[in-house]
Amino acid sequence: MEASVDGIYYEPLLLLAGAVIAAPLFKRIGLGTILGYLAAGVALGPVARLIVDGEELLHVAELGVVFLLFIIGLELNPSRLWAMRRDIFGLGLAQVLVTGPVLALVAMAALGFSLAAALIIGFGLALSSTAFAVQTMETQGTLNQKYGQTAFSVLLFQDMAIAPMLALVPLLSPGGEGAEAISGSRFLLALASIAALVVAGRYLINPLFRLIASTGAREAMLAAALLVVLGSATLMQIAGLSMALGAFIAGVLLADSSYRHELEADIEPFRGILLGLFFMAIGLSLDLGVVIDNWYLVLLAVPALMLAKAMLLYGLCRVFGCGHNDALRIATLLPQGGEFGFVLFTAASAALIFSPATASLLTAVVTLSMAMTPVSVALGSLLLSREVPEEMDESFDGAGADVLMIGFSRFGQIASQILLAGGRDVTIIDHSATRVRAVEKFGFRIYFGDGRRKEVLEAAGIRGAKVVAVCTNARAVTDAIVDMIRSEFPHVKLYVRSYDREHTLSLRARDVEYEIRETFESALLFGQKSLQALGAAEDMAKSIADDVRKRDEERLAIQSVEGVMAGLDRMHVRPVTPEPLIKPSREAQRLNQMAEESE
Repeated sequence: MEASVDGIYYEPLLLLAGAVIAAPLFKRIGLGTILGYLAAGVALGPVARLIVDGEELLHVAELGVVFLLFIIGLELNPSRLWAMRRDIFGLGLAQVLVTGPVLALVAMAALGFSLAAALIIGFGLALSSTAFAVQTMETQGTLNQKYGQTAFSVLLFQDMAIAPMLALVPLLSPGGEGAEAISGSRFLLALASIAALVVAGRYLINPLFRLIASTGAREAMLAAALLVVLGSATLMQIAGLSMALGAFIAGVLLADSSYRHELEADIEPFRGILLGLFFMAIGLSLDLGVVIDNWYLVLLAVPALMLAKAMLLYGLCRVFGCGHNDALRIATLLPQGGEFGFVLFTAASAALIFSPATASLLTAVVTLSMAMTPVSVALGSLLLSREVPEEMDESFDGAGADVLMIGFSRFGQIASQILLAGGRDVTIIDHSATRVRAVEKFGFRIYFGDGRRKEVLEAAGIRGAKVVAVCTNARAVTDAIVDMIRSEFPHVKLYVRSYDREHTLSLRARDVEYEIRETFESALLFGQKSLQALGAAEDMAKSIADDVRKRDEERLAIQSVEGVMAGLDRMHVRPVTPEPLIKPSREAQRLNQMAEESE
């Protein structure tokens, strides 16, 4: 009995130890956590042979990609997804249809594979790693930038394309065995599954969460979140589609839900752990024997694959209207093989399209190409053309004031008016050369620079600043600036523009002196003026706004301790009857009475 218990915990303990050691170490030396997880997997599996069932672990770890696609879906409501249709079904489709046949021709002509094997190899290698690319963009804070959205559109189409690629496998197997599995009924089953998921997402899931939330059962809310993700993924798998696609559709359908932030908070820990496990499983499943026996072929195949994909991607991006720098960023971000390639190659090997040794070699090529992604991205950044003119160099002559403002979009411009009107000198920096030139026409003196860089902040006078106002409009950028300042300049008072309620809670956890949601005060004033328009006295409307502000602050304090769904009793979700929420002051009552008598 003791041996079996030891066996249960032995491998998880090794995996946790490997993650704890490798991920921070690789992050510290600038190589990123993904490469750290891969290295830990290789060390525990092929090198030390401490864990030998890497392929079985990979099936479980693929849930990390499923959870990742669900969280991405939560950030994309249907209207936004529709706005991306040109990149998804234009550039994404073109990338698969061009890259797949080109790589297939190379596999036939240079390596002598049959047509069936070459097609599987070509289209399998045409796929890029959603996990690697999205994780890289999230780390850099570029997922919401134009090129980040374009790159994600390509990845999204690739994830959808895995379904028809897998459908090709039984058709291409020797003699066409299994072709009967691809039938009209199978296609109708896939359509019916998608329709069922859409209906459930629109009419069933929200009432389910509302019911559970009303009971206050926190653990049931977590179970419901997992049920939604895994249930939608399983439904798509039964229909012969990608599990990740099912989770993504579920996320998109819940993007407008009032429970979106709670779902994201519940799923995020599972996503992080399982995605790390996924990369470790890739390292564990790497067959070093195949790599060693064919090292020369791998050394040629990995850079050749990445170069070919990068060149094709760059050309297609330019055809679809991307600028040079955006096309180069996308091309150097997506030249690697993808995690769904493992699934396709395994299925092809089982269908006898090519040998297990070939599948292992292809897996090694894909794995090593993933490992080379940070190098590819770094090389791409070196090749970017300079978009900022020479006059936009980071010159900070004359910088240094009591207030250092980082970011000068609309929020920063309005906030600066108060400071300047109060007689305070403000040093303003912004990373957009276009904005710097534009506001200079109105007489502002601002400096060009990236607030995420320590040397820029030092040149701008942060060590002498009494207050640093972070007014950037991208959450990832804001978080990077706050984390860096807290680490390098702990004495500074941080006043930060918050993106939303969840962001506010995370900033408070970082001990910033003050934060404010970018729309909070304007929304309060809007509601107050609307109430006045409906006949409420100004004094009463202001008192009600003050009460809502007070209740919101109380709710934030509760949420910081008990979680996002706590403090719901502090919110008003229906009209307050029969008495007004706030009784008017005696003076307001007297004025109202005088007004009524005069009528």
